[in-house]
Amino acid sequence: MYAVIETGSKQYRVTAGDTLQIERLAVEAGQPYTFDRVLLVNNDGKLSIGAPIVTTAAVVADVVEHIRGEKKVAFKMKRRKGYHRKVGHRQELTVVKIKEIKG
Repeated sequence: MYAVIETGSKQYRVTAGDTLQIERLAVEAGQPYTFDRVLLVNNDGKLSIGAPIVTTAAVVADVVEHIRGEKKVAFKMKRRKGYHRKVGHRQELTVVKIKEIKG
């Protein structure tokens, strides 16, 4: 059984027991979180496709920890002008472990 959920404007295919790194959630570590935006549920070959979401489905996950992603560096330069800018970015992430898929 698997489901496709949407969070942080991204879609993830999840099964029970999966561990994901998603956009930061406003939930403390160790607390459960329920994903309501379930786009598709496959229950042993029986598909439930939402338009846009499956209203009877939900995915329950535990928040494991909050981390920061790897550093991305954006470097801008214009040759012969003495112009260069270096900007770094680290995305705030939440690690979740999927407990069960309802629906």
